[in-house]
Amino acid sequence: MATKTAESRSKRKTAPTSKGASATSAKKARLSAPKKTKKVQVSESSDDTSGDDLDNLRDGDQFDGFDDSDSEDGGASVKPSASRQDGKKAYKKQADGKDIGKGAETSKEAHALQKKLAKERKMAKPLGDEVQRTKKLWERLRRKSHVPSEERKQLLDELFGIINGRIKDFVLKHDAVRAVQTAIKYSTSAQRKQITQELQGHFSQLAESRYAKFLIAKLVVQKETEIRDMIIPDFYGKVRRLINHPEASWILDDIYRQVATKEQKAMLLREWYGPEFALLERNNDETPTADLASLIEAAPNKRGPMMKSLLHMINALVQKQMTGFTMLHDAMLQCFLNLKPESDEYTGFVNMIKDDESGDLLKNMAFTRSGARLVCLLLAHGSSKDRRNILKVFKDHFILMSGDPFAHMVILTAYDVIDDTKMTSKVILSELVGDDEEKAAENIMASITNQYSRTTLMYPLEGQSKALFLPNMNDDRQILAEVHEIRKTTSKKDSDVRSAELAAALTPALLNTIASSAALLMADSFGCHLVTEVLLSGKGDKQKALEAVAAVAEGDPNAEVTEPMTVDGAVPTPHVSQTPSGGRALKTLIAGGKFNKATGKVEQVEPPLGFANTLYPVIKDHIVAWATGPSSLVVLALLESPDFSHGKELKATLKKNAESLQTAATTATAEQKARQEAEAQEPSDKAAKKGKKGKKGAAKSDRPVGNTGSRLLLEKL
Repeated sequence: MATKTAESRSKRKTAPTSKGASATSAKKARLSAPKKTKKVQVSESSDDTSGDDLDNLRDGDQFDGFDDSDSEDGGASVKPSASRQDGKKAYKKQADGKDIGKGAETSKEAHALQKKLAKERKMAKPLGDEVQRTKKLWERLRRKSHVPSEERKQLLDELFGIINGRIKDFVLKHDAVRAVQTAIKYSTSAQRKQITQELQGHFSQLAESRYAKFLIAKLVVQKETEIRDMIIPDFYGKVRRLINHPEASWILDDIYRQVATKEQKAMLLREWYGPEFALLERNNDETPTADLASLIEAAPNKRGPMMKSLLHMINALVQKQMTGFTMLHDAMLQCFLNLKPESDEYTGFVNMIKDDESGDLLKNMAFTRSGARLVCLLLAHGSSKDRRNILKVFKDHFILMSGDPFAHMVILTAYDVIDDTKMTSKVILSELVGDDEEKAAENIMASITNQYSRTTLMYPLEGQSKALFLPNMNDDRQILAEVHEIRKTTSKKDSDVRSAELAAALTPALLNTIASSAALLMADSFGCHLVTEVLLSGKGDKQKALEAVAAVAEGDPNAEVTEPMTVDGAVPTPHVSQTPSGGRALKTLIAGGKFNKATGKVEQVEPPLGFANTLYPVIKDHIVAWATGPSSLVVLALLESPDFSHGKELKATLKKNAESLQTAATTATAEQKARQEAEAQEPSDKAAKKGKKGKKGAAKSDRPVGNTGSRLLLEKL
């Protein structure tokens, strides 16, 4: 024991020998001391602190040094500690040269003292007490439940009492602004207007704040006209600066896209055309316009500066990868529409879009109205290489694009302008439909529930039919008309040939889906439309699909469904004969073609479908129920079909049940009864107004009651 102690003493002889040694000399002594190789052994007590513990002490830890008063030969006696961990915690940390833990015995007490000092510093700041109180109120208000309405009202009144008159001091504090946002969330219209009036003239400054910008969003999300008209004018004259600001740009674009009126959008967008538009008189009687062509026409000599300013702002945002703004896409469209093809400006603009290696610019553009139109125009004007590169950007995004109100137009334009239909089929159709039959059926079934997805799916077969392009899609027709005019000079293949080749590539997957999922398709109105369109217009072997559609009609139409067929595993569906869309689909397939209004006849497809002979064996056991039910016209179509080979048998069956047909023909259906009851309950003045409509009103009251199909069948017999 004596030997080991002597060794350790000799190795520590350079350590400080008194408590009065300065911090600098102590640090130098420790740095110059040789490395330890053994632990110090001083006594047999388990409470002694080892040499390793001392080595683990960090610079700046308080340290009593070594005491050699009990040693005659310069040896050091190590100060004992409770344990290794407790010994470390006993030393107080210093911060910025000040002992903030002085007087604390443990680290827990030191931390508590630090928190106390931090709180005191916060309270010493301006509005310290008020901010702390608003945070307490916010903690209670932000809970969506467990707060009674009466208590919430009291908390709001107290919060508004604190912030009224000094709202500007609160909204620029990251913690206090959250309380103000919550107050706005539960506030009344009058309280919101009061806050808006107090902040008027400062909204552009708030938009630049990382936290206060959300307060603007809370105010405008209510879409109150008075509040909107107080906030948006604050951004006039500042668009060129704010659109480049990392925080303000997003709130500015959100307001532009979702809140601003047409005139306010024009005022904001026209500032892209030059600083002078930020200084123009805004209170004149003329309606502001952001149409660049009109502005150039009014001042042709200013075209150069306006185009230069516009291109500069567009390029600045593209280089910063800030390409998601709707305002940017609107500005880009205005710029493109006023560029002269083959000019240096045109080439530079197109190259700017091509040089975006990430492809984010084109992807973002596809999902806005102006951006999608611009992508369509780029496809129409571009060379085959340009079109191929644009499609590469959208790879793996076509399913998402097909269901978007704007992006689906990019797919339709690609169908219409790309001459290489094999590439279109490989890149677009293979992704929309899928590689295998199971995936194809899943994708097609998902497409029929979205009006835009089904348009991209059926456009090669139907073109611009009314069934696909609903009245709310007039913008789509205008863009396609614009694209068709451009493709006359940029595409070589005939449009009918292109559509036929795309339809031929698409039809096999559609026929396989009908064969495997006919029951689900026939349960949906557009699914029925898809079935009839594919079987009438598509090319290929249709027999399996026809048999699958006929099998859907199997069973008693009037029987209760104990195990109902389901769509998406949830919604019970009635028998196909009980649905108007199902009956129409079967009737059209039996007719074997589409009705031509010009000739007044049905134009048969080649080769003939022969669906009448496929369907009749399936339904003949319940043919009387069909003839007297909602789909009685299906039976009439069987009798009128030119290639139906069971006409005599069907007539004989119907003649035997002529009494049932007569009853159905003269008895009002449930739908007719409901309509009669509704008309009877109408006020007399409304009935008088309808009576003044002449023939139209008389036709409603005099229309025959009963099953129309049954009545026509009796006449046929």
